[in-house]
Amino acid sequence: MNYFRKILKFTKPYRKFVGFNVLFNILYAIFNVLSVLAFIPVLGILFGTEKKVVLEPVYTGLSGLGGYAKDSFYFFITQKIEHEGVTNVLLFICLLTFGLFFFKNLFRYLASFSLSFLRNGVVKDIRDSLYQKIVELPIAYFSEKRKGDIIARMTTDVQEVESSFLTSLEAIVREPLTVFISLTMMFIISFKLTLFVFILLPVSGFLISAISKKLKANSKKAQNESGRFLSFIEETLTGLRVIKGFNAEKNIQDKFTKSTTYFRDLMISVVNRKSLASPMSEFLGSATIIAILWYGGTEVLSKNSALQPEEFMGYIVLFYTVLTPIKAITSAYYNIQRGDASAQRIMEVLEAENTITDKPNALEKTIFEQQIEFKNIWFKYKDEYVLKDFSLTIPKGKTVALVGQSGSGKSTLANLITRFYDVNKGEILIDGENIKDITKKSLRGLMGIVTQDSILFNDTVTNNIKLGTPNAVENQVKEAAIIANAHEFIQHLPKQYETNIGDSGNTLSGGQKQRLSIARAVLKNPPIMILDEATSALDTESEQLVQIALEKMMENRTSLVIAHRLSTIQKADVIVVMKKGEIVEQGKHDELLTKKGEYFKLVTMQSL
Repeated sequence: MNYFRKILKFTKPYRKFVGFNVLFNILYAIFNVLSVLAFIPVLGILFGTEKKVVLEPVYTGLSGLGGYAKDSFYFFITQKIEHEGVTNVLLFICLLTFGLFFFKNLFRYLASFSLSFLRNGVVKDIRDSLYQKIVELPIAYFSEKRKGDIIARMTTDVQEVESSFLTSLEAIVREPLTVFISLTMMFIISFKLTLFVFILLPVSGFLISAISKKLKANSKKAQNESGRFLSFIEETLTGLRVIKGFNAEKNIQDKFTKSTTYFRDLMISVVNRKSLASPMSEFLGSATIIAILWYGGTEVLSKNSALQPEEFMGYIVLFYTVLTPIKAITSAYYNIQRGDASAQRIMEVLEAENTITDKPNALEKTIFEQQIEFKNIWFKYKDEYVLKDFSLTIPKGKTVALVGQSGSGKSTLANLITRFYDVNKGEILIDGENIKDITKKSLRGLMGIVTQDSILFNDTVTNNIKLGTPNAVENQVKEAAIIANAHEFIQHLPKQYETNIGDSGNTLSGGQKQRLSIARAVLKNPPIMILDEATSALDTESEQLVQIALEKMMENRTSLVIAHRLSTIQKADVIVVMKKGEIVEQGKHDELLTKKGEYFKLVTMQSL
C-alpha cells in the first residue's frame, strides 16, 4: 500500500471534492441502513407480532441511546396504529421507506458526481507530472530505458491507477461507513448475535488476504511486459524499412508474439485471482448467514430471548446489507494490490534522481565575452573513459572543428558543453565560469545546436522554426529561413510557412529538414554554435546548400564543429584531430596536411 499512499498525495488540490464525497457517503450509509430498518415494523404488522410500546421512553444517557431510539420509534408506531389504524400505518411506513430509498440513491449519485472531479483531476496531474519529469531528466536516463516502457508508464500504468486506485477510493470511503453504521444497528438489535458474527468474519479476511499477495506480484510483471511489447511496436514502426529490407518480418513477429503470450498468461492469472474475490467473499458471507440463521433461530425459538422474529428477519437483511460493502471492500483491496504495481512504475519515474541540476544561487549568464575552455576533463558513459585529460580553448569568434574516427569522443564534447551529461573529472569554463555554476536554461540559451538527425515535430514550418523563440514575428522567421537557404523550397510548399510537415518532418527531404533545423538555430541567434555532423547524412547537392547556410550562420559567432566530411571544415580557424579521447594534432587545414600525420591520413582516405 506504500505506493497507494504516494498516489493519494495527488488528491491534495481536490480536498473539497473529497470532503463532499465523504459527506454524501455518510448520508448514503445512514439512509441505506435506515431503508432496511424501516422494514422491521412492516414485518411485525404483517405477521401480527409488532412490538407495542405504550409508555413514552425516557432518555437515560449515551449508553442507552440505541435502546431509547428503538423504543421511541416503536412508541411512535404504536400511537399511530391506535389513532389511524394498521392499514394507514402500513401505507405510512411504505411511503417512508420509499423516501429513504430515494435519498439513499440521491446521495450515492452525488458522492460519485463529486468524485469524478477528483478522479479526472488526479489523472491529469499524474500525467502532467510524468511529462514534466521526463522533460527534466537527463538524457543519460533515457539511454538506459526503452521508449515503449516510458510510453506504457504514461498511458497503461496511469490508466491502471485510475481504474484500480481511484475507483476504489469511493469504496474505501463509503463501504466502511456502511459497515460501521450497519454493525452499530446490529449491536442495538442483538449484542449477543453480533458478537457471534465477529468470531466468523476474521476467517474470511485471512483467506482473502492470502490470495491478494500473489496478485500484486503478477500485476507488476504484467505491467513490465506491457512496456516491453509497446517498445517492440515503437521499434517496429521506426525500423519498418530495415525489417522489410532484410525479410525479418517473421523474426520480429515471433519476438512480439512471445512477449504478448507471456503477457496473456500473466493477465489470465491476475484476472482469475481478481475474479475469485467476489464469489469467495459471497460464499463466505453465505456460510456466515447460514451460521447466523442456525444460532439466531435457536435463540428466537427458545422463547427466552428478547429478540423478536421480525427483528431477527430484519437482522438477517441488515447483515446481508453488510455483505455487499464487505464484497466491495474486498474488490477494492484486490484492485489496490493490482494498481500498486502500476503506481510503483509511475513513482519510479517521478522519484528518479535528476543528476544534472542547477546549484542554489546558480549564475544567470546572458552574454558570452571571452572564451570556452575544456580544462583537463575526463568522461565515461559506463566503465571506459571516452575522454581522457582533455583540454581545449575556443576563443570568442573562432571556429574550432573536431575530426577523428568514430568513437574518438567528438560528439561527447557537444553533449558535455550543453550539460546533457556532466564531466566525471575536470571542468568546462565559459568566460572563466564553470558551467555547473551557471543555470542550465541560461547556459543553453547561449547556444544553438544543429545535429546530424534533423529533429522536427508534427507541426507547421513556422512553429518548427520558432521552437526556441516562440515570440518571433513572421519577418524574423522568414529572414532566418533565407539565411538557412530554406525560404525557396518553403515557398513551393502547399501552404508555404503554414504547411504541416508531418511526423518528424517526413514530408520533406533530408536536406530540407536540415535547413529547417539551421533556420531554427539562426532565429535563436545565439553567440555559440554547436554543429554535430550537420551535413554527414546529406547528398552532395544538399550538402552544398546546407554548407552555404552554415557558413552564413557561423559568421561572427563562436562555433564548435564536429565533422566526418572534412571538406566542410577546411575554413575552420583550428582543426583538432582526436583519437581515443585525446588530441593527437591541431592546427589549420594546410598546416596539418603538411605534417602528413593523422589528419593527412583522414583526408587521403576520404579523397580516395
